[in-house]
Amino acid sequence: MQNWRERISIDPAVLHGKACIRDTRVLVSVVIDNVAVGVPRDEILRSYPVLTGADIEAALAYAAELAREGTSDLPLETKA
Repeated sequence: MQNWRERISIDPAVLHGKACIRDTRVLVSVVIDNVAVGVPRDEILRSYPVLTGADIEAALAYAAELAREGTSDLPLETKA
């Protein structure tokens, strides 16, 4: 999804500036966590009725962008 920036917002006044689905208080991390543990998308949408399928796609695209841009203090692997 190329327009994830239209669906994800970061506002210091909302949830301490963590990435949320725009115009909601649903954290992108919550959406990604649900997808990661295998919660079906229709169940996510039932649990968070303010979300749309496009919001889930935007959260995944945002996570992919973060993964391309850097790592999260992963340990350096060395071969013995």
